[in-house]
Amino acid sequence: MADRSRINLATLKTLPPQQVAWDDSLKGFGAKANANGTVTFFVKTRVNGKQRWFTIGKRGSPWTVETARREALAILANAAEGKDRTEEKRRERASTFTLGELAVEYFNHHKPLLKPVTFENYQTSWRRHLQPELGKIALGKLSVADISKLNIALCETPSAANYAMAVLSAMLGWSEDQGLRPANSNPCRKIPKYRENKRERYLSPEELERLGKVLADSEKRENPYVLAAIRLLLLTGARLSEILTLRWSYIDRHRRVLALPDSKTGAKVIPLSQPALDLLSGLPRFKHNPFVLPGLIEGQHLVNLQKPWRRIRKEAGLDDVRIHDLRHSFASVSVGLGGSLPVIGRVLGHSQPATTARYAHVADKVAAELVEATGALIGTALQSGSKPSTPQ
Repeated sequence: MADRSRINLATLKTLPPQQVAWDDSLKGFGAKANANGTVTFFVKTRVNGKQRWFTIGKRGSPWTVETARREALAILANAAEGKDRTEEKRRERASTFTLGELAVEYFNHHKPLLKPVTFENYQTSWRRHLQPELGKIALGKLSVADISKLNIALCETPSAANYAMAVLSAMLGWSEDQGLRPANSNPCRKIPKYRENKRERYLSPEELERLGKVLADSEKRENPYVLAAIRLLLLTGARLSEILTLRWSYIDRHRRVLALPDSKTGAKVIPLSQPALDLLSGLPRFKHNPFVLPGLIEGQHLVNLQKPWRRIRKEAGLDDVRIHDLRHSFASVSVGLGGSLPVIGRVLGHSQPATTARYAHVADKVAAELVEATGALIGTALQSGSKPSTPQ
């Protein structure tokens, strides 16, 4: 229920929560009491025939009843001339508001909306590639030339360049939603993507044996949970984040699976082999830590695998092998044993069949070996005129 009288301090002090007071001396000027007790001044009017609500601000410095009334008069005067004062202020802000300032607001707003790993990757790309070159440029002055210059500078790392452009595009798209840039003005749309040469690296049986020996020899000098993490990555084909954040409650020993409530592609079930189950059974559990791989901070999970992995891979002579390649190696071995691509894709949690198709050449090799063996058997039978028989 709205009250109509000349708005003054007494009016605002007695205004009930969620109620609106309209000023009877200045049409369209009003104040609303919020649920938390604050009061917000606003103006309702029309600009070029369209009804608009303009928020002036919350009561308090600088908005008193009189300063808010003067601002309302200015907004109404502009509206009468067909000018949108709010849009003008947004454009003024965009002329000085830097990309670095936008990044602060963007990350604060999106932290609860993005998956933790995605949020961390966004921030890493921002700090490494975007902030140094573009952070101080005003939003209103950011151009295709500025972005293209950065994109060219990253040409030797096409994946990083494409990812940085994707992060920047998301930030600028959000700035449009906030009225800081004109709609459909995102300059990233004019930046062509680099063609990425997908790097495929799988451990051979001999390399797996070398790695296994180094892991065994490292028992006394490395964190046992680091070694367990590496072994679990190889035995499950799971993503690094899925293993590091694995909780005891996710392990279903009866079904022999890891039942992950959330992952990069949503809820996911990872089958467990007997070696994986044995490894998990051998790990101690701590009463106040829900994670399978506890970190140095009480109650938290293991967080840093890169440094110890670099030490271990160097000792194993695997300097070019990334942690993510352990996942590739699991898939390669699975396909080499005759696993179909759709089944492997399901185990790995791929949302798109095209992602699993990278292992097609391994499946082709298995198929070629099968065809060769079949052809040899049939060819021998044809030459001798005897019936085909299965070799002993």
